[in-house]
Amino acid sequence: MACSCLIGTPINADSRSTSRYYRASTMSLPPFDHDVHTRFTEPPNPSWTFAQKIENTESGRNWLEGEKQGWKVIDTNREDTTRLYPLMISAIVPRPIAFVSSVSTTGVENLAPFSLFNMVTNNPPLVSFCCSNRPRVKDTPTNVRNGLGFTVNIISEPFIENANVTAINAPPEFDEWTISGLTKAPSIHVKAPRVKESAFSLECELFQAIDITHPISGQITTTMILAHVKYIHVRNDVLNERGVIDIAKYKPIARLGDISYGGLGDVFRLPRSVWDQEKERIEQVLETRERRED
Repeated sequence: MACSCLIGTPINADSRSTSRYYRASTMSLPPFDHDVHTRFTEPPNPSWTFAQKIENTESGRNWLEGEKQGWKVIDTNREDTTRLYPLMISAIVPRPIAFVSSVSTTGVENLAPFSLFNMVTNNPPLVSFCCSNRPRVKDTPTNVRNGLGFTVNIISEPFIENANVTAINAPPEFDEWTISGLTKAPSIHVKAPRVKESAFSLECELFQAIDITHPISGQITTTMILAHVKYIHVRNDVLNERGVIDIAKYKPIARLGDISYGGLGDVFRLPRSVWDQEKERIEQVLETRERRED
């Protein structure tokens, strides 16, 4: 998959100076290309065979060439955690974004994006997302524990700016819906609304909240939310004839490093090998390699 990159204002920026820096860094960028469409291609190395070394392809040789510049090894116990964050989020990519709608016990609605997010299992249907507790415990992990339920909505290209603005560091009593320009849609099972503009929304109950305690400081730095999906809302126009998502119509957004985001560029299809079908070929390849090594 190739990602086309978008750069926006920083999520959870801690200072005005950070915001000014990132806004300035976007001023010389070309406009977003709305005419770029997702297409399916062959994988990068369609002629690859079992046990073939990476240096057998030109792209592989070019990749290995970079290793000559050496490695940087980081001891996470010694490294400043504020330096670990930008490195890790720039390397562990692309990440889907959970756009979480929740409501407090007093009725204040909250809407916020979380990029430490993924599917856990389909049986039972669970997704997870993580909320940092710095500089304070966020509204979302507080709200999802109150038993009123919440929704997880997937962000698509046409409303990325609407979603991004909800990451503003507003006070707890502020309703991010009011500045998002997005539309509330009623849920079936939970009190929190879903985002009408999202083509795929999940109504969830809290399955488990796991407080992540730092092994040295003893501080609770992060809360992981395991969400039990009770209802799924999916727009018919993003489904293909097999009843699954047509990625080209879905236009999902991925979080990258820094303040960069990605849409989908080229997508390649790569079948998974089946042992019963490939066993004989694998054994032949391994036998040939053993003879050459002898």
